[in-house]
Amino acid sequence: MITISEAGLKDIKVIQEIVNITWPITYGEILSKEQLNYMLNMIYSDEALTAHFHNKEQLFYLIVDEQTNLGFIGIEHQYKGESTTRIHKIYLLPETQGKGIGKKVIEEIEKLALENKSTALSLNVNRFNSALGFYQKIGFEIVDEVNIEIGNGYLMEDYVMEKQL
Repeated sequence: MITISEAGLKDIKVIQEIVNITWPITYGEILSKEQLNYMLNMIYSDEALTAHFHNKEQLFYLIVDEQTNLGFIGIEHQYKGESTTRIHKIYLLPETQGKGIGKKVIEEIEKLALENKSTALSLNVNRFNSALGFYQKIGFEIVDEVNIEIGNGYLMEDYVMEKQL
């Protein structure tokens, strides 16, 4: 049985372990090793995650099957003051993919979004990420294409996707 429970400072190492497994597989063929390491440090260092937990803008949840951590999400309700829940992060271990877990996680995010008066979900996905097809299959639509400079000469090339609730 899969559960989603709010994460806290005590879960930083778990989040980092999941990221260190999922990111090289997800982005290894899309980003250079240097950009991958730069982004991991920028987003998932102890300092960066601690700051996220303290500012409480973005809520983190662990995805657990009995006692096994399968992944995590980072979401923000009322994103940019609108009735949208933003999925900033959604990472599942590779062995979970293709088993319907991602769909269940999105359904749980939808419930949280509706509880927080959101009428839509929003996320960015790298334009070359194989997850693009998954998002489209479950009702997300591409609404924009963005290039985001993240420093050190690196660029994130994303689609902005939305799903109406």
